[in-house]
This record gives sequence, C-alpha cells and structure tokens, in this order.
Amino acid sequence: MLARLSLLLVSIMFLTSAMLRDARSAPPAGGLLVVANQKEHTVLVVDPDNRRELAKISVGVNGHEVIVSKDSRFAYVPIYGNSGVGRPGTDGSTVDVIDLQERKLAATIDLGKPLRPHRAEFGPDGLLYVTAELANAVDVIDPSTRKVLAEIPTGEPQSHMLVLSSDGRRGYTANVGAGSVSALDLAKRNLITTIPVAKSVQRISISADGLRIFTHDQDAPRIAVIDTATNKVTNWIELPNVAYASAPTPDGRWLLAVSPGANRLHVVDLQTLKVVRSLEVPEKSSEILIRPGGEIAYVSGTGAGKIAVLDLRSWKMQLPIDLTPGVDGLAWAPAPR
Repeated sequence: MLARLSLLLVSIMFLTSAMLRDARSAPPAGGLLVVANQKEHTVLVVDPDNRRELAKISVGVNGHEVIVSKDSRFAYVPIYGNSGVGRPGTDGSTVDVIDLQERKLAATIDLGKPLRPHRAEFGPDGLLYVTAELANAVDVIDPSTRKVLAEIPTGEPQSHMLVLSSDGRRGYTANVGAGSVSALDLAKRNLITTIPVAKSVQRISISADGLRIFTHDQDAPRIAVIDTATNKVTNWIELPNVAYASAPTPDGRWLLAVSPGANRLHVVDLQTLKVVRSLEVPEKSSEILIRPGGEIAYVSGTGAGKIAVLDLRSWKMQLPIDLTPGVDGLAWAPAPR
C-alpha cells in the first residue's frame, strides 16, 4: 500500500513538473517580443503580457536590430560591429539566426565580406533584405539556403535602415550621413532614385498604404514626409524635439515619433501633420514597435534598459517591461497557429 502511494506521489510530482516546464516554454497566447540588446550582445525573448524575460541568447558583436520569420520559428540578427554609424570600429559580416523554439543560436549566415549589416526585413517573396552599409547596398538573402542571392545598390553611403512596401515591390533606405533616402525596385533589384532630405537623417518608416515615407532630420526638429508616387519631399512635420525613429499606426491615423534627447514620444495626427500629444519614455529610447492589431506600442529604452508600453486606445502608459541596458531593436513573433 505504501509502495503504491509513493508511486502515485512520484507520478503526480513528475506530471506537475512537466506541466510547469511546458507552461514556461510555451509562447504567450498573443505572441512574443524579441529584443536585440547591443550592449550585452544578446537577443532577449520576452513575454510582454506578463512582463518577463523568458530567454537570453548570445549573438555576435554587436547586433542592433532583429526580425522574425513569418512562421515565428527564427529570428535574424545582423551583426553590425562595435561602433556607431560612420565611426571607426569593427565591420560585421554576418547575420545570426536564432531558433525561437529551441531558444538558441541555430546558424550564422556569412555575407562574404565586411558590410556592417544593420536592418533586416522580410519581403512577401519570403526573401530577407538586409542593409549593407559598407557596400552602399541592400543584400538579398534566401533564408532557406542561408545564401546571399544579390546586392541592390542604394547609390549612397551609410544606408542604415530599411522599410519595404507591403506589396514587396519597393524598398527604401535611410542614408544617415548622406541625408537622403534611396528608393529601390526589389523585383528588378536596382536603384530607382535617391531623394535629398537634410544634412543627416536617422531611421525611416512607411505608412500602411505605402503612399508616404517618413524620415527624421538630425539637425532640426522635423520629420520629412516623402510621397512614394513622386519620390519627393512634400511636407515637413514640425516637432518640439529632434526625432530619431517613428512608426505609423496600422489605421493610418497616427505617427509615433521618439525623441531620445528629450525622453519624449510625440504623437502626430497624420491628417493635420501636427503633434497632438507628447508622453514621457525611458532614457535614450531608440525604436518603436506597434503590436499587430494596433492596440499596443512598445518603445525600447536603450539607456534605461526598459521597454515602455503604450495603450494606443487610451493613450496611457502602462507598466514598463524591465530588462537590461542596451535594449534596442524590437520584433514581434506571433504565437504559432
């Protein structure tokens, strides 16, 4: 009788342990937040609903940005190097691939030469497009073979950030020191034109309908609005502070713009191109990600090591997600169906 009772207790303990282990490893119902930490040289897998870090995976020096495959299986981290744009330092030549199920480094894609790869985006064609600063280009990678297929010239140095139109026909890079935007034909894999903007710019975003591009003057508190039909700057959005990055809401109504020097997040009405509210964000915030559905925005506070959480329905800041200093690039991994 005692032996039978002991066996029953051991079985219950084993089942309970297995259930807890599965609960820890299973992604939240809504999905995961994947964060590149350039100071720690890691990728963080975060449960945003419960505000906790689930895993930390080491990557190369330094990964600033991250993108997730459509099936949420892999995260891709371009390894930039240990310096800032245009500054002396190491020149990265790889993209690290993280298995989000196993939560470990799965592979490293060799780009073949020093490029300072920075921003990666998936096109509707399933290919991975990665900025290659030192080549004044965007590399095209087949994620299934993990090989570079082509190099699309941008015509300008320091092509740092990249956005793609939703139909996959066009790509646009922000060329930091050149103060310009390059428009690319992704099907023909060639440069359409370069668009002068300012003395220097940082980062870039695209409206959901693909009709407007936004990039940020680094010498004046304003955002350039580029018409993608004409590839010309048609308007300027005046701000209280210099903006570094922006993200439009999926409904096309609002543009969120972060000013790291002022620790502010400005909300622009895209109908009037005016700032309608301004909110405090963590120190040296650098990137904005709007969660699918358009109800929540995340802002990475690189200096503070926090991710700000903004409810876009109420415009109220929620409790931040406490991580570690160096958090930068953000990506969303939907829960597998």
